[in-house]
Amino acid sequence: MTKPVKFSILDLSPVPQGSDVKTALDRSLALAQQGEALGYERFWMAEHHGMAGIASAATAVALSHIGQGTKTIRIGAGGIMLPNHAPMVIAEQFGTLEALFPGRIDLGLGRAPGSDQRTAQALRRNLNSDANEFPRDVLELQAFLAGDERLGIQATPGQGTNIPLYILGSSLFGAQLAAALGLPYAFASHFAPQMLDEALSIYRRDFKPSAQLAEPYVMCGFNIFAADSDEEAEYLSSSMLQSFVALRTGTPGKMPPPVEGYRDSLPPQFQSMLGQIMQGSAVGSPGTVKQAVDRFVERTGADELIISGSIFDQGAREKSYALAAEVRDRIAA
Repeated sequence: MTKPVKFSILDLSPVPQGSDVKTALDRSLALAQQGEALGYERFWMAEHHGMAGIASAATAVALSHIGQGTKTIRIGAGGIMLPNHAPMVIAEQFGTLEALFPGRIDLGLGRAPGSDQRTAQALRRNLNSDANEFPRDVLELQAFLAGDERLGIQATPGQGTNIPLYILGSSLFGAQLAAALGLPYAFASHFAPQMLDEALSIYRRDFKPSAQLAEPYVMCGFNIFAADSDEEAEYLSSSMLQSFVALRTGTPGKMPPPVEGYRDSLPPQFQSMLGQIMQGSAVGSPGTVKQAVDRFVERTGADELIISGSIFDQGAREKSYALAAEVRDRIAA
């Protein structure tokens, strides 16, 4: 029997073809409001730069939009790419969010740049940083949020908020860091599932309790495309599949409309690539989705699934998350 598992929402605020950033952010707010009504645990947005199809680059600003239109659902970053920023700036940004929406803010941290090299240079990143810089930045950010006087300066807003931190990753490095610091670990299995099992094993084996967390806590990214039939769900998922292919072939853009039979129309190498990427996914009717979720939770022992699913039509997108919530409730029952 599958254990009950929390469901959350991961949103990139996708910009559909023929639409704009304002519409994308308003669609994200509508999804967050629906998620709140359906009992989703949290609503996270992700930092990506230089991409016409993603509207959440200024993640803290986008989250303020979400916070103003919701009341109870936790909101946060999944994540902030910390190498792009000074820790004090992030402490101030998320300290401000915590002041506006007290007790609702999460801060997930990743070490990938979320951009290509030219975009990274435009962000004024240090491209020659060493592997130890990310752990140091995490500790510095944690100290700012705690109001640690040894820093000699204070993040205002930010100090004393102790906003919960989450380590994001798709490799063994993040698992080791989350375990060493005693922080929750969120694995990007919704697009990079290759090291999932080994990373979770290392995290649980090496976890050291902290002031924030007594026992390991695992979140897994998971795609859900739910519809009345398997065929309709496969059709809806083709927008995101097209975006994956466009990204891997160096031609990213706005989210395209769905295409009938898209996956079958691709050459074998692209079908294989999508097969790898979509291992952490459920595409189909509620019954099909439940079977896939059951298998994934049994495999990973995840405490929480953070659900992604970029769908071109907003009505179909909201219906997919509503059906996913029904699956969650069936598992809990």
